[in-house]
Amino acid sequence: MGKITGFLEYERQETSSRPPEERVRDWENFHLPVPESVRREQGGRCMNCGVPYCQSGIQWESSVFGCPLHNLIPEWNDMIYAGNPSHALSRLLKTNNFPEFTGRVCPAPCERACICGIYGDSVTVRDNELCIIEEAFAQKAVKRRRPPQWSGKKVAVVGSGPAGLAAADQLNHRGHSVTVIEREERCGGLLTYGIPNMKLPKDVVQRRIELMCDEGVSFVTGLDTSDRSVAQRLLADYDAVVLCCGAERPRPLGVDMEGVSSGIYYGAEFLKAAVERQQFGKDPMVPTAEGRDVVIIGTGDTASDCVATAIRQGCRFVTQLVRRPEADYLQNGVLPLDYAHEEAIAVFGHDPRRFGVQVKELTAENSVLTALTTTDGDIIPCGLLIAATGFAGCAENVCEAFGVAYDRTVQTQKGGFAASVDKVFAAGDMRRGQSLVVWAIAEGRSVAAEVDAYLNGYTNLVRVV
Repeated sequence: MGKITGFLEYERQETSSRPPEERVRDWENFHLPVPESVRREQGGRCMNCGVPYCQSGIQWESSVFGCPLHNLIPEWNDMIYAGNPSHALSRLLKTNNFPEFTGRVCPAPCERACICGIYGDSVTVRDNELCIIEEAFAQKAVKRRRPPQWSGKKVAVVGSGPAGLAAADQLNHRGHSVTVIEREERCGGLLTYGIPNMKLPKDVVQRRIELMCDEGVSFVTGLDTSDRSVAQRLLADYDAVVLCCGAERPRPLGVDMEGVSSGIYYGAEFLKAAVERQQFGKDPMVPTAEGRDVVIIGTGDTASDCVATAIRQGCRFVTQLVRRPEADYLQNGVLPLDYAHEEAIAVFGHDPRRFGVQVKELTAENSVLTALTTTDGDIIPCGLLIAATGFAGCAENVCEAFGVAYDRTVQTQKGGFAASVDKVFAAGDMRRGQSLVVWAIAEGRSVAAEVDAYLNGYTNLVRVV
């Protein structure tokens, strides 16, 4: 513990952001770095608790407290304060394959478990984490790590989201020849297609992909494993197959859509189209929000990202309908604002959220959506309705192609990752259900340990799930 009284002397100072009215004009990262002296103070606020709940990673009822990866948070906070970036980096990478992702998009359950936050403000764990890894990349301290020898075993990882990348990274470092299969044109899964650039720049994702390639991982894009012939070829050619295809089946909207053939999309497809159009120069079928009245159903990160994306695309107005009452979201009597809500207030003058209300029915002209009626009885003009209501399960066609048992998710052995077909494993949202990026990485690390033991008869990898 570098500063015994640091939590008493230093105030929490989060990474600042560009003003909302400025950042909505572009798609660039809107967070601003803080001086090194400030970051060292933030590391010095860590209390080095006797029981550091921040790294416990426990689930209580429906909430998660602490880091699922069991990151060694007090250790690298201490190293930040001590001015020892190389040691901080080594402790961070010991448990987290991709801190540049979690440092940007994780909702930081570690901070909710911080003892310092009981009577004051928690430590800026997420900001500290991101500072360590980005400074390391800037100083070229992140080095290529190739295994000293190869095992001769081949593993196919289906899906290049956070779970698939974590599994591939771990197995590659154990000396197995790993090929990552991706259906889309570019790798990254949710990291590439499901999170807007201002929140997770795509060059950050590509930087990690290129590093993994340099370390020996192979990537194959544009290959759809829901084709049974492709699945059977993978089973024949590889010693193990790991399915990490996410929870891509959306939850039904639950509204009668008869007579409406245009104007309704799910959050994931709206965000994917926005990334393809803005980042990769594509012209997807899903329209932009430009000049439209937009209504977004749901809450959480996906809904917020849809709000922010619609504003940047030039929507005429945006409304977010939240099913649960406002009281359910209050923290110490205050309704917290996400980055997207700050932007909506700056552009339109008020919070876009309406609580305790749902869609009752839709109105269309010539099959094109024009308005909707809420359960409160009022009519909202709507030219684009986006359902960010979560996911109902994994990709059934991939499960059927490989012949694995599934219901909402792939059925695996109790407490394990092995599917019902020999040498097939599953991890991430495909096994766990819709969850956080940090849980996906934890699943990827854990399935890698089980696959490594399956291939070698033993493993020195650690399962965290």
